[in-house]
Amino acid sequence: MCGIAGVIRPTGGRTDQGVMAAMLAALRHRGPDDEGMWNEDGAWLGHRRLSIIDLSASGRQPMVSACGRYVIVLNGEIYNHPALRLEVEALGSIPWRGRSDCEVLLETIARFGVAGALDRANGMFAFAVWDRQAHVAYLARDRFGEKPLYYSTQGGGLTFASELTALERAPGLCLDLDGDALTLFFRYGYIAAPFSVYLGVRKLPPGCLLCWSEGAAAEPAPYWRLGDVVLAGQKRRLIDPSAAVEELDRLLREAVRLQMVADVPLGAFLSGGIDSSVVVAMMQSISSPRRVRTFTLGFAESEFDEADQARDVARHLDTDHTEHRIRAADVRSIAPALGEMLDEPFADPSQIPTLLISQMAREHVKVCLTGDGGDEMFGGYVRYDGVPRLWRAIRRAPLRAPAAKALQLLPLGLVETVLGRLEPLAREYTSRGMLGPSLRRAAGWLAAGSQDELYELTMTAWAKPESLLKAHGPRKPCWRPPAPAFDNDLEAMIWRDSVDYLPGDILCKVDRASMAHGLETRVPLLDPSVAAFAWRAPPSMKIRGGETKWLLRQVLRRYLPARLIDRPKMGFSVPLHAWLTGDLRDWAQSLLSPALIRRQGVLNPEPIAKTWRRYQAGDSSLDHKVWSLLMFQSWLAARGR
Repeated sequence: MCGIAGVIRPTGGRTDQGVMAAMLAALRHRGPDDEGMWNEDGAWLGHRRLSIIDLSASGRQPMVSACGRYVIVLNGEIYNHPALRLEVEALGSIPWRGRSDCEVLLETIARFGVAGALDRANGMFAFAVWDRQAHVAYLARDRFGEKPLYYSTQGGGLTFASELTALERAPGLCLDLDGDALTLFFRYGYIAAPFSVYLGVRKLPPGCLLCWSEGAAAEPAPYWRLGDVVLAGQKRRLIDPSAAVEELDRLLREAVRLQMVADVPLGAFLSGGIDSSVVVAMMQSISSPRRVRTFTLGFAESEFDEADQARDVARHLDTDHTEHRIRAADVRSIAPALGEMLDEPFADPSQIPTLLISQMAREHVKVCLTGDGGDEMFGGYVRYDGVPRLWRAIRRAPLRAPAAKALQLLPLGLVETVLGRLEPLAREYTSRGMLGPSLRRAAGWLAAGSQDELYELTMTAWAKPESLLKAHGPRKPCWRPPAPAFDNDLEAMIWRDSVDYLPGDILCKVDRASMAHGLETRVPLLDPSVAAFAWRAPPSMKIRGGETKWLLRQVLRRYLPARLIDRPKMGFSVPLHAWLTGDLRDWAQSLLSPALIRRQGVLNPEPIAKTWRRYQAGDSSLDHKVWSLLMFQSWLAARGR
């Protein structure tokens, strides 16, 4: 993985080397090994390199094609580059300069065009290509959005970069805050593509290609649609569970094998859950007798700690295992620095352990495989089973909306008593730590008018972000692609998470956290062939008898005993309330100061002060609300706003 940046203004003004140097300096953490620039006729391309494949100078970027027409900068990896190389060579001899996947992608583009190369490439990537002959620029992002890419077409040119911090150093861009983006952030804790926190900058959506030429309108267009994968899967449903387990085992092993190719030390994150365990089990099976390096993070608080589970899995598979338990000093040092680490506001509190495990792993390896994507592909979230059950339980309850408002005003202990008597399911659902620890939050769900609205509420921090934002009325930004027709609730929820929560939260988090330490992460569960297979699996092979990820569990049973598989899902949650009312209290108090908020002029101090008082009084259901406020305030402070 690397960092890329560029400014293209063929006739619209001059970009000097100092601008590119400043943009690349902001991306140094993404590529600490090397730096390169290329410019011609008003087109500047820049690259920060994290060397993974072909560590020699022949892998340096920006890179010019053998024919001289195309110039590329690439962030990411093309896993099937050996096969693409053979396909290119079959069309004629190529004066290869080295073994890098970037060179193979570039020569594939030269032979088949950008669209043809995207159809063929299997990888995680964001890249920019400049066509010197046609004076056309291309920006592309991988199918699920593992790698980020921001761009602006202000002033008649094209400016792009892997992170907003680089674009902040480019002159002439509008960096006013975008009200739609802030609405998304405070509602969900992240800013979904195509929005960015800045009005003048956009985020290229996953699976999209942008073609830019001077004087022409440039809008992203999908080169790949998850909807097409869904429809193809619905037409070819799996029928035989035994055959499905066999085929999934084969596809996952091939995906893991492809993603284990590297010229540097490689390991894996291991939580002890289903997803990371199946990835590590296959890695160890492929690598044997060489032991795979595995890394785990633990907590002192037992209800959040999975280190023992991970250690059991590592011992059974005989991996070379390293673990670290989060200490108060870790949290005190990382939390105040998050505003500078993050290029735009982001409020998933598991970013802290993800940063710490990335830092630990980078001391030993340069690449780590992860289990991300398994919940979305194979039905792993508790909400997939819980939301339909909860909706069936509450939909006929009389006076639900007034009851919801009343319950949210009651003392927390009384809320637990009332809801515990009315519906044990609510108590069970919220006590698993997956959607927030308090039944007060579940009380708000009673107001839902439909199952879709209930699902939306389970994913929401601030249900009415406009109450926070000054000068912004109610907004409902539209960003999700049109959904296919589903005949079941499960796949409708999986679809939503795959196009929204997965790229906006999960993949964004792991990219920023790992790249902050120059660590490349890879996600075999999002391999295109695995994803296509997952959408062929009917709901009965994903959740069966209340057991989530049924199909993936059957594969894992081939590698681990049942005692290491059939354990409650904990999720990657953190003891946030204890931190923010303990070691981080002074830091949080300073960022939420009413005087500071009034001076900044972005948020309304009154609802923030009320929320903070309730939180300090013990209402941990406000975890996500408070953390979103702190992350926004920290981000603002890091930029002197």
